[in-house]
Amino acid sequence: MTRVVLPYHLKNLAKVEGEVQVEGSTVAEVLGAVEALHPVLRGTMRDSAGKRRAFVRFFACEEDLSHVDASEPLPAKVLDGSEPLLVVGAMAGG
Repeated sequence: MTRVVLPYHLKNLAKVEGEVQVEGSTVAEVLGAVEALHPVLRGTMRDSAGKRRAFVRFFACEEDLSHVDASEPLPAKVLDGSEPLLVVGAMAGG
C-alpha cells in the first residue's frame, strides 16, 4: 500500500482523516487510485488530461516529484510504506 498525505482542504472535501492508503507504484497510478476511492477529488490534483494542476506539488523522501514524469516509479521507501507521498497545495502571492 502507498500512503498518501493530502492537504487539509482536500481531506475536508473527501471527508477523510489522516492518510489515504491506495495501491500504486507511480504518481499517476496513486492519483488515479485516490480519485477512484474519492471521486469528489477528480480534477483537484490534476486536470482531465492527467497533468498536474499548477498549484499542486508532490513530494516524497524530501524530493520534489512535481516535475518528474508521473509514470516514473516512486522512491523505494514510498513503495514499501515507510514514507508517504505528500500532496501539497503551493502558495502564491506577494
